[in-house]
Amino acid sequence: MSSPTQVLKSIGPKLVPFFKSICVYFVLLAEQPSLFTACFKCLPIISLIVFVLLHGMNLSDEYKFSRRILTGLIFSCMGDALIVWPNLFVAGMSMFAIAQIMYITAFGFTPLNSTLGAMIYALCTIVIYILMPGLEGILTIGVPIYTTLLGTMAWRAISRVRYFKEPWTWTQLCSCIGSIFFLISDTLLGFHHFYHPVPYATVSIMLTYYAAQLGIALSAVDSKGSAKTPVTLVKQ
Repeated sequence: MSSPTQVLKSIGPKLVPFFKSICVYFVLLAEQPSLFTACFKCLPIISLIVFVLLHGMNLSDEYKFSRRILTGLIFSCMGDALIVWPNLFVAGMSMFAIAQIMYITAFGFTPLNSTLGAMIYALCTIVIYILMPGLEGILTIGVPIYTTLLGTMAWRAISRVRYFKEPWTWTQLCSCIGSIFFLISDTLLGFHHFYHPVPYATVSIMLTYYAAQLGIALSAVDSKGSAKTPVTLVKQ
């Protein structure tokens, strides 16, 4: 079983481009719609795509989880680029919706944890209710659908960590934390656009978003053969 120190030494260098590209993005912090803005906004996610690929990828069943995470990251990257332009917001949201579906299929529906699902869907319903007066056109349908998909993704990611019943891997914890950051990021985004401007919106939304995608990308690290040699966090 690999220790946390060994894992950190193994994956740390591969994440350097991700953290460097985030620093570049926030130093430049270009908000005007342009290819320049889109490129630098997408660089951290492109770095995570490369990170997942570096851990191996082929068409066999053992890489099914990684392929779905990779596909989700690719669609997220396309969504990042599209929503730079306000008139392409719906197209960008559609890309993120596909990304959420890929993450959901990766995380699966076992264990179910229906109580957690009911709680998350209740929160999603409250958010939709608050945002609905600020929505118009196709967004009145698109935002509720996307919010439901986002909530489902978080439900499935969090459910993978069974805190009091069995050992769980550190990568499952990463996807759990990542999904929570995704909920925070997209809720801030929704409130900023459709309810009331959020102070320091770009910084707060993008920091939580990049943290979310990092957590989800890390979940692919030990997906190959994880049933044989998982890296677990032992509860005391």
